[in-house]
Amino acid sequence: MSVFVSGATGFIAQHIVNDLLNQGYKVIGTARSQEKADKLIRQFGNNPNLSMEIVSDIAQLGAFDKAIEKHSNDIKYVLHTASPFHFDTIEYEKDLLIPAVNGTKGILESIKKYAADKVERVVITSSFASVVNVEDQANSKIVLTEKDWNTVSWEGAQKDGIYAYYGSKAFAERAAWDFLKENRDSVKFKLTAVNPVYVFGPQLFDEDVKAQLNTSCEFINELVHADPETKIDASVAGNFIDVRDVSKAHLLAFQKQETVGERLILSNGPFGKQDIINVLNKNYPQLKGKIPPSNPDTDAKIGKNACGVNNEKSKSILGFKFMAFEETVCDTVNQILKKENKF
Repeated sequence: MSVFVSGATGFIAQHIVNDLLNQGYKVIGTARSQEKADKLIRQFGNNPNLSMEIVSDIAQLGAFDKAIEKHSNDIKYVLHTASPFHFDTIEYEKDLLIPAVNGTKGILESIKKYAADKVERVVITSSFASVVNVEDQANSKIVLTEKDWNTVSWEGAQKDGIYAYYGSKAFAERAAWDFLKENRDSVKFKLTAVNPVYVFGPQLFDEDVKAQLNTSCEFINELVHADPETKIDASVAGNFIDVRDVSKAHLLAFQKQETVGERLILSNGPFGKQDIINVLNKNYPQLKGKIPPSNPDTDAKIGKNACGVNNEKSKSILGFKFMAFEETVCDTVNQILKKENKF
């Protein structure tokens, strides 16, 4: 039986596909273009267990119909990772809100239409953005758990790109849980949501290291290339998780019975931009003096401006130890510097 992975060319999804193939699963991935699909097939060495389908626009109703129908007899698990993740738009509905919601509703409708009795588990790649309100991201006085939700309205989510992205994840995840409630008698699948915070870590393939990286990793990349006078914005803080842990959690999300009906918050603690700088100065003498200086005082206050996260329930269900901050930062930086011949 096969695992269907939407958005298979994405940063997180590539790691998921890799882990699935390594565990012997057959994978059916989707990409927005033939070019992207062909590239992924090549990167995985034309692995016979990986096939690709083209879904050019997930916002279109019925976008997944053809792909799901074609493989309806083979698909046992569906991992829906496809969703826009960027802040640089002013067309908030068109570029973020509608694609995220329609993509989620659409893939579930396609399962209902063509594989209702075959698909057993569905995992939605949600986000901590569906747990926290934008205003509370830097509120260290609150502690959030798997029970909390981003309460932004559709109108409020159109304030700017960040509000729109956060809203898109909240509305899309709610749409998934609502779909299951409304169609409980029509589908057999059980649902799990995976809610990672800022996702750091290396690209699966070195060739995908570009001058500008995906939104989360760009936090690290921009500091590797900062100059000594760059002022570090202490108000920018959040929580982190390594991409390899996110991938592992996606597999466990459909493999373990305990994950059924759960939201799994993936976080291994807070960070601030200065904490990244401290790790860079400590581990990379070739960067010292070329980037902002360390500030050891921040180690005791790591991410003091970030909201609190209590994800003990998720960690207990998953049952594995997350990678440490220094390790995930260094693995990300090693790859960047290697690409630039500075390592």
